[in-house]
Amino acid sequence: MTGESDNLRKSSQPMWRQLIRLSNDSGSSLQSQLRRALVTAILDGHIPHHRPLPSSRELARQLGVARNTVVHAYQHLMDEGYLIAEERRGYFVNTDLVNSRISRAPKPVDSNADRPDWQSRFLTRPSLQRNLEPSLRDWRGFEYAFTAGQTDPALFPINEWRECCRQSLAVQAITDWMPDSVDNDDPLLLEQIQNRLLPPRGLWVGTEQILVTMGAQNALYLLARLLVNTGDKVGFEDPGYPDARNILELRNCQMVPLAIDDEGLIVDNRINECNIVYCTPSHQSPTTATMSLARRQDLLQRAGRHDMLIIEDDYESELNFAGAPTPALKSLDGNDRVIYVGSLSKTLAPGLRLGYMVGPRELIDEARALRRLMLRHPPSNNQNAVAHFLALGHHDSLVHRLSSSYKQRWEAMDAALKEFLPESSMAPAFGGSAFWVKLPHGVAADEVARVASENGILVVSGDTYFLEPAADKAFLRLGFSSIPAEKIGPGIEKLSGLINNLAR
Repeated sequence: MTGESDNLRKSSQPMWRQLIRLSNDSGSSLQSQLRRALVTAILDGHIPHHRPLPSSRELARQLGVARNTVVHAYQHLMDEGYLIAEERRGYFVNTDLVNSRISRAPKPVDSNADRPDWQSRFLTRPSLQRNLEPSLRDWRGFEYAFTAGQTDPALFPINEWRECCRQSLAVQAITDWMPDSVDNDDPLLLEQIQNRLLPPRGLWVGTEQILVTMGAQNALYLLARLLVNTGDKVGFEDPGYPDARNILELRNCQMVPLAIDDEGLIVDNRINECNIVYCTPSHQSPTTATMSLARRQDLLQRAGRHDMLIIEDDYESELNFAGAPTPALKSLDGNDRVIYVGSLSKTLAPGLRLGYMVGPRELIDEARALRRLMLRHPPSNNQNAVAHFLALGHHDSLVHRLSSSYKQRWEAMDAALKEFLPESSMAPAFGGSAFWVKLPHGVAADEVARVASENGILVVSGDTYFLEPAADKAFLRLGFSSIPAEKIGPGIEKLSGLINNLAR
């Protein structure tokens, strides 16, 4: 290197320390962090094209890393075309790659221009629907996170999942899942749903009766679009799952509230007028009540007499640790009136967004065609990894481990509520991952949630679950799937103090 180049590189030392910040605690290797930082600097135009990058030895010295870390990073960026090497001069930014990008800044929007009136253009306003609190997205930041629908990272089978991801990244596997599958699902995943997930629920169906979805909500959206028309009467559990309610309300249907007690959905004459009934019989959302066998049979008989369809959301059916599981409603149906919706969110991971729908072939064919118009198919690599996870028995092992851990937390929650909030709740009869807690008279659920949040406690207000919130419907939903057992007692004690202060 010439003396001039050495002087240039030394004078640029502060620049390199600003552009590249490496951390041993980031979760990524130092080499990956270095490559990412260099790519960002190149694409953002922070590295002059005419000036060579520091030598591998010099950059390693500046960043306090091994020289090989820089050598491998440089080589990787050369292979990908970001850098070029000039003999006796060093590494330079590849101007051909950079010049191929549009570098002009976007034109600012003129606030006085004749912009569209967006509010008048929207045919529907999903953002105005009642949803669960936004704070649920930041549940990890709370000391006591009594949220539902999240899983404890400590219980996630990292090594087993990595093994399945490696199998899905084998050359042949990539060759299989890389093409556009149009509207097909992974054959191995369909086989595993058919043979591993459905038989324990009393279901034996052909793969042509199964559709893989992006979680249970995607299945519910497809069904609402296919089966619910303006003005249709849809029986809905009250309280019930807010996202399912919001999906159905987008169809401008008439929601018929169906009450819940300790035997689940109350089957009475209100059901007779419905075109469709949506229900969560395994663990009713949010109360966790399990529908009795007698009510299931009554519901099916009414469906036949009144030409009604039933959407069974088999919510948390796997998490039975306090009693014998009941068969799926679909398993008792001999007339193809029940459409079964399942999900892996509550066991494997909600972030995977993988679920499935089971129904008559005519319905599945139409749902598959509609799904194609929306997203074609869920990502094939995720489908394949989950298929291996099921095939190798990891999911069965995980469910067993979750049931054992949740049972401990369930017992801790039951004991804490009995001590600090007596007569506020009843332990779920068959397990699940939450308690439905009634608040003292005059105490508002939203207010409890707000005050609790200010004190490091995350709880879910029950108001959003009701079709029409009212003063006598003041409940909290306290989940225990993501909070360690040892924190449950102290968290409930602190929460009870806040509730008692509000009651006074």
